[in-house]
Amino acid sequence: MSRMPDILCLGAAHWDVIGRSALPVAMGDDLPGVIRTRPGGVALNIAHALAGQGLRPALLSAIGQDPEGAALVAWLDRHGIDTRFLHRPATLPTDRYLAIEGPAGLVAAIAESTALEQEGAHILAALRAPALRAWRGPVVLDSGFAPETLADLARSGIALAAPLRLTSAAPAKAPRLRPFLQSRATFALNRQEAATLLDRPLPDSMTAARALLAAGAARAIITDGPHPATDADAAQILTLPPPPVAAARVTGAGDSFLAAHLAAELRGLDRHSALAHALDAAAHHITTTDA
Repeated sequence: MSRMPDILCLGAAHWDVIGRSALPVAMGDDLPGVIRTRPGGVALNIAHALAGQGLRPALLSAIGQDPEGAALVAWLDRHGIDTRFLHRPATLPTDRYLAIEGPAGLVAAIAESTALEQEGAHILAALRAPALRAWRGPVVLDSGFAPETLADLARSGIALAAPLRLTSAAPAKAPRLRPFLQSRATFALNRQEAATLLDRPLPDSMTAARALLAAGAARAIITDGPHPATDADAAQILTLPPPPVAAARVTGAGDSFLAAHLAAELRGLDRHSALAHALDAAAHHITTTDA
């Protein structure tokens, strides 16, 4: 019998194409830089980082049966990610993500999420399979699914059956998580995503965390780039600054933070140590160029 995973990661898995220039990027510019293609997607990035922490995550997503999909699944298998529960549509290509980064961070990005959004019901059907039907372990869910899929999932009671950690695939997709606000879920977002979710300005991570708790979240873990991050629930509010570093890349930093934070808590670290560890992991991520 195959070993059961330690955690389920539900959401985006695709190929990232990221161009980065050391020069400021403005509309219409044609600049020198580097272009890299690598596996990406919030759920995939988190699963990869968790595997790097010695855990065995399972990825629930949609990856096509095209050559790009075959290469992506082979990469997942090589990196210790359980691919048993993937949905492999035969008629849709593997999703892609295109981003432009400059010295100040992300300039613009386009996510082609057709497979994830159209195949959400088939992806989540794995939760009803015999191997996962009684799952009560931790679940990470990103907002890349179609809004109706997330609303159905919130009504299904997954937030009550398993420790659920919610994150956003992008600020524009954060409002898709609103159906979970009255659940017992933990929201792990950046400040901009929290502001978009709640449709109000939020000047710092502590304000954002308090606002999410007031809106019904059980716990809020909010990052804010180079500014302090906050972990808050009804019992405690903790804020820590990240290490001051110069960024070599930004895409995937939040995913590295979330994975490191979750892995630290699963190892039994206290909340202060877990938050510090996650901030260090995100700082390491943005200061190292991907291969």
